[in-house]
Amino acid sequence: MAFEPLAADFYGFENELTDQEKDAIAALRSYLETEVKPIANEYWERAEFPKQVIPELHRLGVAAFAWDETKPFPNSAVFRGFVALELARVDASVATYVGVQNGLAAGAVSACGSQAQRDEWLPKLASGEIIGAFGLTEPLSGSDSAQGLRTTAERQGDEWVINGSKRWIGNATFSDITIIWAKDVADGQVKGFIVPTETSGYTATKIEGKQALRAVQNADITLENVRVPESLRLQNANSFRDTAKVLRATRAEVAWAAVGVAVGAYEAAVKYAAERIQFGKPIASHQLVQDLLAKSLGNITASLGIVVQVSRMLDAGTQRDEHSALAKAFTTSRMRETVAWAREIFGGNGIVLDYDVTRFFNDAEAVYSYEGTREMNTLIVGRAITGVAAFV
Repeated sequence: MAFEPLAADFYGFENELTDQEKDAIAALRSYLETEVKPIANEYWERAEFPKQVIPELHRLGVAAFAWDETKPFPNSAVFRGFVALELARVDASVATYVGVQNGLAAGAVSACGSQAQRDEWLPKLASGEIIGAFGLTEPLSGSDSAQGLRTTAERQGDEWVINGSKRWIGNATFSDITIIWAKDVADGQVKGFIVPTETSGYTATKIEGKQALRAVQNADITLENVRVPESLRLQNANSFRDTAKVLRATRAEVAWAAVGVAVGAYEAAVKYAAERIQFGKPIASHQLVQDLLAKSLGNITASLGIVVQVSRMLDAGTQRDEHSALAKAFTTSRMRETVAWAREIFGGNGIVLDYDVTRFFNDAEAVYSYEGTREMNTLIVGRAITGVAAFV
């Protein structure tokens, strides 16, 4: 399928992609439009994940990119960002699956695992042979995870005994492994563990009643004397600083996903404005509607400028925590505005699933909050600006 630039990419950022990357984006877009988009609302309403899409996502090579020793991915970070955008502009729940599998689970093993652990687990995650999850957030610990983790790990001989609980863990109802972050009782440092979900004492329970990212299978996890061998401790995860290495990269890709959600809502609004007749003509001809669309496109364009540059910096090895934090805080705020403006264009039709926009509107609230709230990310940026930490 030939690559067609997105109309919402007003300044042509996609021109940075190589021809090979454009071909990969075109193939992904074709699959999402024909196989995922038609079922997205149905699965969102049922709060079920369309597991049948998983094999093809892995075949397309986007669900878990291949990792190597010197560089996380063979493609550019800008390409990976556009993959996240394409996924989210169709279904933010499917984008979240990929983000957890690729950025968090595989990312944790790549950044913090030994060579033997990378050799064993990364190919299985990349192929989809196993599904991964990432267990950091807890019922009483979210923004303060660096210091506030209550899940503990105690070494007993060649094993570690893990006790505690986790919350909001994506993919966790059907994952084969979960990366569990726990505080070592001996030194008080946060360490990571590859925990097979069939391990005795590990229980994952689906969180019900969500009104955002309903297709994502978030779970509460309880760990009661869960025993894992030393070989499943991530060998290069010795403090929360190592955990933060994973979050730095994934936070930037969440920023890309936020742009994708905004694009999806904007595209739905443009289409509806051309079709909806009021006062004898399409509402696209109304000045107030054009104003909302122009402001929405401005938000998308500004956000694209930020995420493209932060991805360039990731490839160059110059991206720091404050760069990904600003990207996440800015793009999710602009996304929130954009989906609200798009929903406004639909009037009453904007609150029913038939027109897609209400799904984007609701999903935006979850994207706005996860991978670091806006407030926490602004404090990371504020510390870089002033040299003074203001977290407490």
